[in-house]
Amino acid sequence: MANTASDSGHWQTVCQQNELQPDQPLEFRIQRPAAEPGGMPLTGFLLLHDGQPQAYVNQCPHLGIELNWMPGKFMDADNLFIQCSTHGALFKPGTGECITGPCQGDALTALDLRIEGGAIQIRLPE
Repeated sequence: MANTASDSGHWQTVCQQNELQPDQPLEFRIQRPAAEPGGMPLTGFLLLHDGQPQAYVNQCPHLGIELNWMPGKFMDADNLFIQCSTHGALFKPGTGECITGPCQGDALTALDLRIEGGAIQIRLPE
């Protein structure tokens, strides 16, 4: 888990720890203004990998588009890898590293997270 030593920055509660279930990634909106007027809001997703929560920005490093084809659908058919719905790139759930596809060698943007009083929180990206 990416539990940070410093508490600097702004934290956003995403869900309660008991709401995050194995094989059921949870999509959420990152609570910050859009990068440009009329721009799409930034989203992220949480998943459990080996029993530990992981959080990533919902954005493929290839074209900057959202990974999922519908809400909460981030995994491949075998539920082993995070999959980009547009080009089929596969990412390791524990590290976000792209192992196949047009962005091979790149990685998803991980979000720092912490658990406070049973709530999973992410640090808002700069």
